Amino acid sequence: MRAQLLHDLVVIGRGLAHDVALRGGQSVAEVLALLLLGCAYLLGTFPSAHLFAGRRGVDPTRAGSGNPGATNVYRTVGRRSGLYVLAADAGKGAIAAGLGWVAISRSWALFCWAAVVLGHVLPITRRLRGGKGVATAGGGVCVLFPLVAVVDLLLFVVAARLSRTASLGSIVMAVASPILIWAFGGTGREMGVAVVISLLVLVRHEGNIRRLATGNEATWSGPGPGGDPDGSPG
Repeated sequence: MRAQLLHDLVVIGRGLAHDVALRGGQSVAEVLALLLLGCAYLLGTFPSAHLFAGRRGVDPTRAGSGNPGATNVYRTVGRRSGLYVLAADAGKGAIAAGLGWVAISRSWALFCWAAVVLGHVLPITRRLRGGKGVATAGGGVCVLFPLVAVVDLLLFVVAARLSRTASLGSIVMAVASPILIWAFGGTGREMGVAVVISLLVLVRHEGNIRRLATGNEATWSGPGPGGDPDGSPG
């Protein structure tokens, strides 16, 4: 599954690089494309959960659910640290998308958005063991599709409150985002990139989906039977 997702991202990247090449010298365009891609990916690997939890002497990969995300830090370290991680992870997505947009075009911003989420979910600096990508993906949505971001947030709140599980809210957002982008008049390319990102997020929620299906997922009142005390975003 991970190999297929990486292949899909490479295919999208080649298409975007070709578009950039048409706007100027091919060699310059390729260098700029690779530089932006690398910067976005490396930005995604920034270990915000480790940074803020580590200041309190906690390793987020060894505490709670073991997920280096905002929810786990919130539960194991405290509210303030969890909110800091949430803001930092969302900021990574927003910065990467904005950088691609300003440097080249909106089309390239889409690929930078995918790259930063990939860096967060599969960081080469931590043996491809990253977070679940919800906050980072959400940061990119805020920049590229602000109306979709508003609806996503509402869906998250409704789903999470009704189920009393943060993970279901995140899963609903991941499924709904490509549909909402299409509903708001998004292009085929925008939908394609959104689908790839949603798949990344859903793959990282595999365990949550399995526990939701069996009724063992954690709720806000505490972990379910064998449940993961973490859901999302992360």
